[in-house]
Amino acid sequence: MKIGELARRAEVSVRALRYYEEQGLLAPERTPSGQRRYSEETVEVVRLFQRFYAAGLSSRSIAALLPCVGGGQATREQREMLNVERDRLASKVEEMADTLVRLDRLIADADLLDREARDRSPRSEAAGVSS
Repeated sequence: MKIGELARRAEVSVRALRYYEEQGLLAPERTPSGQRRYSEETVEVVRLFQRFYAAGLSSRSIAALLPCVGGGQATREQREMLNVERDRLASKVEEMADTLVRLDRLIADADLLDREARDRSPRSEAAGVSS
């Protein structure tokens, strides 16, 4: 597939794909006229890159881990890097889960205060008298 189609299907910009190529993360085949051609599997690989970037991995880290992506083979150093990144992400997930719990509490407290304020409003009292 051409670069524009890959960008559309992977939901990234053409510029991002060119950046990945500059970083050595993608190596498209070239037609005789020089156009880039990508395989079907590249869509999922690019989506994985996006998730790695969103998780805070650098281009250098992604490039170092790239051999693990296709075949699952990893050197000792790559396994160590994978474990370090996994532990870092697990810590972030725990922090985010704690933040989510705190936000849920704030929302519940705000909802409770809002209900209490409505219950004390003059319209609520008037409605209570007529019942």
